[in-house]
Amino acid sequence: MLPALMALIGPVSGLINKVLDKTVGDKDLKQKLKSEALAQLMTQDHSEFETQIKEQTKIVLAEANSQSWLARNWRPGLMCLFGLIIANNYIVFPYMNMFFADKAVLLPVPVHLWDLLKLGIGGYVVGRSGEKIVSVWKDKK
Repeated sequence: MLPALMALIGPVSGLINKVLDKTVGDKDLKQKLKSEALAQLMTQDHSEFETQIKEQTKIVLAEANSQSWLARNWRPGLMCLFGLIIANNYIVFPYMNMFFADKAVLLPVPVHLWDLLKLGIGGYVVGRSGEKIVSVWKDKK
């Protein structure tokens, strides 16, 4: 099973556990349902998801290995920009606002920006995992 897939099972399992904790009162039944749900997640056919992760990994690796400076650096640059916006809003702005309330600027973070940030970080993590898997695979051959 791919590492990214294993990383996904934990949060899904946690979500199932929260739902069961809120909806099922009987402790024994709740534990039985949690065990069955986890077993189902572990034995489910994840081939479509694995294929999707492999394709995304190929794209990120192609960008990282590109001869074009822009193709190699657009994703890290965008993540740095997002990081600067978040640092401004949650570190710089609160302090600036204490001393210069009329001149401090808060940059609004739309929901879509957060989604893009999560996607970008996910792509980076999957890409790095893919690089490590490929290097281990090459070393074994």
